[in-house]
Amino acid sequence: MQDVQSGPPEVPIDLDRVGIKNFRLPLTVRDRVRGRQHTVADVELSVDLPARFKGTHMSRFVEALSGFTGELDLVSFRALLADVRDRLEAQNAHLTLRFPYFLSKPSPATGAAALMDYSCQVSGEFEGEKFRLTLGVDVPVMTVCPCSLAISDQGAHSQRAVVSIRCRFSGLLWLEELIETAEAAGSSPVYALLKREDEKFVTEQAFANPTFVEDVARQVARALREHPKVTWFRVEVESFESIHNHSAFAGIEGRNQR
Repeated sequence: MQDVQSGPPEVPIDLDRVGIKNFRLPLTVRDRVRGRQHTVADVELSVDLPARFKGTHMSRFVEALSGFTGELDLVSFRALLADVRDRLEAQNAHLTLRFPYFLSKPSPATGAAALMDYSCQVSGEFEGEKFRLTLGVDVPVMTVCPCSLAISDQGAHSQRAVVSIRCRFSGLLWLEELIETAEAAGSSPVYALLKREDEKFVTEQAFANPTFVEDVARQVARALREHPKVTWFRVEVESFESIHNHSAFAGIEGRNQR
């Protein structure tokens, strides 16, 4: 049969990435407490395409994913990415797995526990023979505005913010470590289940610890700079302002010399 993809394109320009996205896959992730956790990943997988080829072979991406065991670790992730690169005869390959990660989280006063989900991701790439792996989490927190608290006779505006961490590391880095780092930086963590006693505790805790979005970003960056396994990080905090018709955000990128 005719191989149209391997023919010349009308516009011979190199493409950085071609591939598939929104492909769902069962995934098993390391869990610090239970050992393993089963979840579902949304997959984005791509390679570079030289100017001499009209298109890529999309079926080969799915074939490679079909051979993946679903066990997420450095060895299997790297092997999958190398397999895709070889199948597509590419120089570079990119893979991102986005998935929900669940933790049983007790409320702060009554101890009532409920599952809390966090958006996480693992991204990796081969650029030639150079391999990089990046771990990421998006963590909701509560913030109370220090300025509003200082100038108001009663109360202050508060809102939910999301702390996004992306980092590279050496050794084993738990998702729980990054989640805890993000939650510690806000005025208060966010919970799935709160009784009245818990709501009182959270409200008073948050108002005793007001934070600008800039404060949250700096606190997270400092913790990542001091972490013995983190080699590079990028932090962005977005605050969904309760009294403004816009969000506020702050970001920082850093590299640690290990």
